[in-house]
Amino acid sequence: IIFKKVKKLRLFLTYINRKQYKTKEIRFMNYHNITKDDILNGDGLRTVLWVAGCSHHCPECQNPITWDANGGILFDEAAKQELFAELEKDYVAGITFSGGDPLNEANVETLLSLAKEIKERFPNKTMWIYSGYTWEQVMYPIITDDFNPARDMYLQARRELVSICDVFCDGRYVKECRDVNKPWVGSDNQRVIDVQKSLNEGTVFLHGDAKDDFERE
Repeated sequence: IIFKKVKKLRLFLTYINRKQYKTKEIRFMNYHNITKDDILNGDGLRTVLWVAGCSHHCPECQNPITWDANGGILFDEAAKQELFAELEKDYVAGITFSGGDPLNEANVETLLSLAKEIKERFPNKTMWIYSGYTWEQVMYPIITDDFNPARDMYLQARRELVSICDVFCDGRYVKECRDVNKPWVGSDNQRVIDVQKSLNEGTVFLHGDAKDDFERE
């Protein structure tokens, strides 16, 4: 009986906390997994955070289970500390945000805060981010002149998040352009962009071995 009462109390407190956060318009982000010592999603051994939520729904996507922003589990303090524990290791090169789409509206607020904290605590670690959005859509979005503060804040936060990162793997997966030989991405239209160099030079520069005709054009 005592156990049931405690359980009901915890559920009630969780409900109250969520209502309070909702009132403050704080978004919750869900995630599906944290993979460690990963060599497939960026340079070196990496920690990868697989977030929930993607509106692109690319045909033959490898992770359709991550499309639902309400899927997976809540990204909480314990999950954040799990990431930090990995980033403390000398041999871990950095963190990669994947999913799902890290730039999905459900994820940007939490990831922006997380990225800033990682940059401050682990300045020598690199940050990679994947998205179905392109560099041009993120950096130069087409905005109508209607009054929409929520949209404008999201677009600004999305741009800031990418700008903090070191490498941006952009673009939807296109099955007709599938390329198994292209490093880090799955189809030929996708690019592996050196974010900081691109921002400094005002044009897209590709990262390391990913340099190809995109950069020469």
